Amino acid sequence: MQYRKNKTGEDISLLGYGCMRFTRKNGGIDIDKAEKEVRIALEGGVNYFDTAYVYPGNEAAVGEIIQRIGCRDQIQIATKLPHYLIKSMDGIEKMFEEQLRRLRTDHIDYYLMHMLTDVETWDKLKKLGIEKWIADKKKAGKIRHIGFSYHGHTDMFCRLIDVYDWDFTQIQYNYMDEHSQAGRRGLHCAAGKGIPVIIMEGLRGGKLVDLLPESAKKLIAEHEPKRSAAEWAFRWLYDQPEVTCVLSGMNSEEMVRENLRIAEETKAESFTEEDFALIEAIKKEIQKTIKVGCTGCGYCMPCPQGVDIPETFRCYNNYYAEGKSAAKREYMQCTIFRKQHSNASNCIRCGKCETHCPQQIAIRDELKEAASRLEDAKFSIARKAIRLLKLWG
Repeated sequence: MQYRKNKTGEDISLLGYGCMRFTRKNGGIDIDKAEKEVRIALEGGVNYFDTAYVYPGNEAAVGEIIQRIGCRDQIQIATKLPHYLIKSMDGIEKMFEEQLRRLRTDHIDYYLMHMLTDVETWDKLKKLGIEKWIADKKKAGKIRHIGFSYHGHTDMFCRLIDVYDWDFTQIQYNYMDEHSQAGRRGLHCAAGKGIPVIIMEGLRGGKLVDLLPESAKKLIAEHEPKRSAAEWAFRWLYDQPEVTCVLSGMNSEEMVRENLRIAEETKAESFTEEDFALIEAIKKEIQKTIKVGCTGCGYCMPCPQGVDIPETFRCYNNYYAEGKSAAKREYMQCTIFRKQHSNASNCIRCGKCETHCPQQIAIRDELKEAASRLEDAKFSIARKAIRLLKLWG
C-alpha cells in the first residue's frame, strides 16, 4: 500500500474503505461478510475507514467489526456530524457521544461536518459554539482531525476552505466531475493550503463502470495496457499528488484485492499522453449522451436569483445518462440543502446568463426543462420541509 500524508505528517492509505456500501442482508448489514472484506483490506495496508451517522446501521457495524478484529489501533475512523439535523450544542454533544458508543471507541480520528453547504451554514454553527466545542474535543483527545464533506460548486468550496483552520476535507471528484462540484480547482485550492483531500465518488457510484456507453467500453478494451474501466478511473485520481486518499465502497473480496493491487502499483504523475488521451476520448463518448452541452465553465454565474446553473445542468444530464433517482437525489443535495435555495425553478428568465455563455446554450429554456424533470412532488415537499425546519444548518 502507498501512503500520503495528513497535516501532521501521519500516513493515510491511498485507498480508503467507504463502509457505506457494506453488503446488506435481511434488512441489515451482513457483518460476517463485511468482516472478511475488512480483514483483507487491513492486511493490504488500508488504514482509513469512512462511515457516517446517517448511513443506516453503518457506524454500529463498523464498531462491531473493529472490535471483532481487535484493530482499533491500526486504523483511522472517519465519521460525520449531520449538523443539518441539530439545532443546539446539546444536540451535537448527544449525537457525538452516541457515535462513540456505536463505534465502540473513545475517539474519532477524522470528524467531518457532513455536507457543509455554504459559509452561512458554517456561520450559524459558529453562533451555536461549534468552534469551542471542536477545540474542547481536540484537547480531550476525542477528536483528532476536523474537516467537512462537500457537494456544490467550486467557488463556495474555496470560500469554505478559508473560514476555518481545517485539518482535511472530502469532495466528490472523478474524471467526469473534473470541472464541476469542487472540481480540480477546488482540489488545488485545498492542497495549496496544505489541506489533505479525501475523494468520494471516484467511480460516481459505479456509473463510470456499469453505465459507460458501449463506444467507451470499446475504447477501453482496445487501449494498451489492458485495464478495466474502474482501474483507469482510479489511476486518473492516483496520478494527481494533490489527492490524499480515494474512498471505494468495496463489498466483495475480489473487489478489495483488485483495488489493493491498483493502489499499490499506481504512482503519482505517471500518466502518459496516451493515457490522458484515452480519458478524454471516454469523456467525449459519455458526453454524446448528454442532454445539455454545458462545460461547467461558470461564465453564466452568478445568477441574480441564485440558481446554480452548472450544477443544475450536471444533474439534468445525469438524469438521462445515469438514472433518474440518483440525479434527483444529487440535485436536492446541491440546491436545497442550503439557506439560499439554488434550484432551477428560481429562474425568472432575465437572460443575463445567456449573454455570457460560450456554448450559446438556451439556458432559460433548458432550466425550465431541467426543473420539470428534477423538481417533482417529492422535491417540493423536501424544499418546504427544509425551509420550515431550517435543515440547511
